[in-house]
Amino acid sequence: MKFEDLGLMPELLRAVADNGYTEPTPIQAQAIPVILEGKDILGGAQTGTGKTAGFTLPMLHRLARHANASSSPARHPVRALILTPTRELAMQVFESVKTYGKHLPLRAICLYGGVDIKPQIEEMRQGREIVVATPGRLLDHVQQKTVAFTAVEMLVLDEADRMLDMGFIPDIKRILAMLPAARQSLLFSATFSEEIRKLADSMLKAPQLIEVARRNTVSETVSHRVYAVAQEDKRHLLVHILRAQQLRQVLIFVGTKFGASRLAHYLQRQGIEADAIHGDKSQQQRTEALEAFKAGRIKVLVGTDVAARGLDIDDLPHVINYELPHVAEDYIHRIGRTGRAGKQGEATSLVSPMEKQHLADIEKLIKHKIEVVAAPGFERVSDHDLHADAGRSPRGRGRGNSESSEKREERSRKADRERARDRIERSVERNERPYLPEPVAHLPKLDFDPSKPYVSRIAPGEESQSQEKAAPPRQRKPVAALLGGFGKKS
Repeated sequence: MKFEDLGLMPELLRAVADNGYTEPTPIQAQAIPVILEGKDILGGAQTGTGKTAGFTLPMLHRLARHANASSSPARHPVRALILTPTRELAMQVFESVKTYGKHLPLRAICLYGGVDIKPQIEEMRQGREIVVATPGRLLDHVQQKTVAFTAVEMLVLDEADRMLDMGFIPDIKRILAMLPAARQSLLFSATFSEEIRKLADSMLKAPQLIEVARRNTVSETVSHRVYAVAQEDKRHLLVHILRAQQLRQVLIFVGTKFGASRLAHYLQRQGIEADAIHGDKSQQQRTEALEAFKAGRIKVLVGTDVAARGLDIDDLPHVINYELPHVAEDYIHRIGRTGRAGKQGEATSLVSPMEKQHLADIEKLIKHKIEVVAAPGFERVSDHDLHADAGRSPRGRGRGNSESSEKREERSRKADRERARDRIERSVERNERPYLPEPVAHLPKLDFDPSKPYVSRIAPGEESQSQEKAAPPRQRKPVAALLGGFGKKS
């Protein structure tokens, strides 16, 4: 099947051809004709299947009848609303709208938080037919009375499962209450749950279900592997993998924002170009980090599930789970960053014995046992340690766990010292300059040799003269004078 067979207008076909596409993906082939008929859709598709173009192209086709070059804002009311959970995904969808709608005089805008709202207000006052937004910032514009929904004909809710996880459902319901009842609604989700079903029932009218793969499945183009490793050895194994396999572009997932910054800083100290992306960084910092990662200026991007959601990186070859997600469905979203559009990708997970239950939940969800591989020098944890008693709940949340945590930290520090000593010894044997972490280069130079006893540079005579030139002691005042009175005259 070709795009010409889907019934799209010539302007859209020309934009598709400009981007080098000739055949639609499975979800595009199924969704586009249904959307062109004006029906509601409940779509299930994994990340990287062409889902965005699957609803962007027919939306532009249906709105093309309103396209005009008038400068009057009244001629450009909001006619289509696309809601996404994150800023990055909103920008990705907005770029898709601009790419495919470049031959149509339709105006679009992307609304998201973390930036000044005033420029967005100025754009909205000029009139925009298509609004791509995150729920929170859209409600800010509602409060500012800079957006009206009376002319909305289409609503798209993208990544609905992530909306649910991030607690946006109350905001979504508030927005739904403001929209016209006579509209076309599209809901897309990578995974389905009972909550998503309830949301679909409340916003969709006789929807047509479109699924291009079984629910909660992963792409067949992605290869999975697990490294069994002790928790305190994870960062050392990560550095070993990055250097031994000479990985050039890697997206690493961690569980917390603090953990992302800490791991990125550690990799930088090891001489690896890395940066972190998470919610505590400004939008400008996140955009700069992402652009540097895409351009190859940094090799490793460390992120959290929320921040990395919606990242669209062409030909991303590697994804590493430094920490397994607590929710098994998030594993599907994480590895969906690689193996996109039928290309090969690798998903690597560093799993400690404490995470064996999470690994068991993931394998149960994807119905596939992930291969466990060993790395030389990190054999303290085996495949048996990860899969033995994985179904049992953890015990002993008292004093014993705190003591074991202290022991793990001590072992980690000891391992750091041993590796540093081995690295220096190897450098000495090769007559090379020992490797020093980068921050050392920024320290001020010492004016003495730290390996020898310190000797004062002040001569004995100079020291006595400096003591003689000391300031004379201050004259003491009577207590009465300090209290504001005067002493008696003799």
